[in-house]
Amino acid sequence: MTRPKCVALIAHDLKKDDMAAFAKAHESVLSGMKIVATGTTGGRVLDMCPTLDVTRLKSGPLGGDQQIGALIATGEIDILIFFVDPLTAMPHDVDVKALMRLAIVYDIPMALNQATAEELIAFQRAL
Repeated sequence: MTRPKCVALIAHDLKKDDMAAFAKAHESVLSGMKIVATGTTGGRVLDMCPTLDVTRLKSGPLGGDQQIGALIATGEIDILIFFVDPLTAMPHDVDVKALMRLAIVYDIPMALNQATAEELIAFQRAL
């Protein structure tokens, strides 16, 4: 038996509500997946979708981005959805770039905005 797909959810501060709404809109697909999320993002998703299986890691700036990066490197993440806020400076920008680099190196499907995330979910729904 194969394991369920694992999706990582991350959102910058001004995108957290968008991520929670995205999760709610796609709750049926996400319910069949294992979800890992950075701390606050995971909390917001759970507030909107309490039945989802969400493992909350540390907050992004406190190491959550690196925790997700480690899960990518060990083959435990299948999809990365990261709602990036390109208009706000991030003090942990280096961590964010390292996470995206790992997703590219390990060939993980990655969405950095809602339009691309919608396509990844539509593909999962079609499987």
